Amino acid sequence: MSTRSRIRLISILLIAFALVLVGRLYFIQIVQGGDFSARADEQYTRPSSGLYNRGTIYFQDKTSTLIPAASLATGYTVAINPNQISASGTPALIYQKLNGILPLDKPTFLADAAKSTDTYEEIAQHVPKSQADAITALKLSAIGIYQDRWRVYPEDTLASQVVGFVGYDSTTTDGRYGLEKYYNSTLERDGDDVYVNIFAQIFSNIKEVTGGQQEGDIVTTIDPNVQQYLEQQLQAVQAKYSSTVTGGIVIDPQTGNIIAMGATPDFDPNNYGNVSDIGVFTNPLVQNVYEMGSVIKSLTMAAGLDAGVVTPTTTYNDTGSLTLDGHTIWNYDLRGRGPQTTMQTVLNDSLNTGAATVALKLGNSLFSNYMYRFGLGSSTGIDLPNEAHNLLSTLQSSRDIDHATAAYGQGIAMSPISTVRALCALANGGTLITPHVVNQINYTDGTSRTLSYGPGPRAISTSTALAISGMLTTVYQQALVADKVGAVKFNNYSVASKTGTAQIPAPGGGYLPNQYLNSFFGYFPSAQSQARFLIFLYTYKPQNVDFASQSLTPSFVNLVKYLINYYEVPPDR
Repeated sequence: MSTRSRIRLISILLIAFALVLVGRLYFIQIVQGGDFSARADEQYTRPSSGLYNRGTIYFQDKTSTLIPAASLATGYTVAINPNQISASGTPALIYQKLNGILPLDKPTFLADAAKSTDTYEEIAQHVPKSQADAITALKLSAIGIYQDRWRVYPEDTLASQVVGFVGYDSTTTDGRYGLEKYYNSTLERDGDDVYVNIFAQIFSNIKEVTGGQQEGDIVTTIDPNVQQYLEQQLQAVQAKYSSTVTGGIVIDPQTGNIIAMGATPDFDPNNYGNVSDIGVFTNPLVQNVYEMGSVIKSLTMAAGLDAGVVTPTTTYNDTGSLTLDGHTIWNYDLRGRGPQTTMQTVLNDSLNTGAATVALKLGNSLFSNYMYRFGLGSSTGIDLPNEAHNLLSTLQSSRDIDHATAAYGQGIAMSPISTVRALCALANGGTLITPHVVNQINYTDGTSRTLSYGPGPRAISTSTALAISGMLTTVYQQALVADKVGAVKFNNYSVASKTGTAQIPAPGGGYLPNQYLNSFFGYFPSAQSQARFLIFLYTYKPQNVDFASQSLTPSFVNLVKYLINYYEVPPDR
């Protein structure tokens, strides 16, 4: 080999070595920088105790900017060694010096200081650096300052039932509700990480973290701006009508991305121990089931259209009531619309007899089959814990009356998220989606994974979805506010909607008098079954109001306006 060739080979090897070195340094300083920084903090911790570590949960806004929803705060724990109190002065004198920097409860401090056989008693946690430095400057040998980290929720109550919280007890620290629980194995960190010399790290491919589950941070589909506005609308309804619960979802019906999801009352995960009713920790949109009422007429009508047993102009004789199997069902106002009542009128006026007529035309078996095709008989697959099972035993009944009542949303109970998945099929051209709140995981090894959910089974044809969207658009434009036709119409946007007012089952059978669940769903643009947003709202046991068109219409309209402006949605007509 010539001298020139040897020089060229050596140069290539040096360049390759430099590239490897730069790559490893990038990996350590950038990708794993946070981890090594955390290790540096270990020198401040108590012997045999590591600093708490856990992955971050992010919201993301319309520009894909990440906003921490759950992260870690760093501070200090202050402790005393009662066995060394005498070396630093009297307990009263030490208390006086500390209390000037860090307010302490005197009786508790003196009681801890009196435990002369103990060597460690914590007197304050989550102490900021400025106070820790001031205490250190006192040079009290009986006082120890220890670095600490703990879970914090920077957005406070925002989407609290989606995010959940980390619970602590004497043996475990793990996610207890929401995303903290569902993705716990991804968010938690191995406490037995191997400490490796940094130069060994540069020249090796040894992974430090061991264990079966890959660790990472999660990025949600929740937009904090939309979430905040949704929660403001829910709180307004709750305050006005003194409801038991008010909830809502904003979802992209094409992808299943949940942009906002919330219910009130909620809680602050930073102070979950102050909650008096632990029921607020659960997410009622996922974990509760309700008889949804007339929003289900939209599914019934779509089934009838898809099977070809009705068209929007099909008529029937509406006498105001219908008797089946010895039971009589009535329209909400006890009035009939006559022999030329169309299917469009059934949706416009929300006629129970009309929905029942569609179910009868389908037949019990086919009607039930369509309800299952809308996914009501299976879990949605949402990435939140403890999804409730729908109560659909009525669909297995041989009685016409049971299917007739199910056709207008009574006698069957569903979770809001299951209802939303079914309704999304009307807005997206006929297929089921998988609703979800996480779309990306960023792993600690520097890789990331985008979570993708392909199109699900087809519930109805594309032409049926277009037809039912046209009918529901007419409902919104002409019938939503009965005494003011077109009052909420958007001139440049097509909007589809349907309301529901359901009776609430009584514990011993039958229904509670004058107690209702109001529900409302709508989507836009609706003209081509390619809606960008579907909104679902409900309020449980509102007071001094009967119909969802009264209680929930203003919030729905406000949300549509907000989404149009925030996302700069172009007009579709």
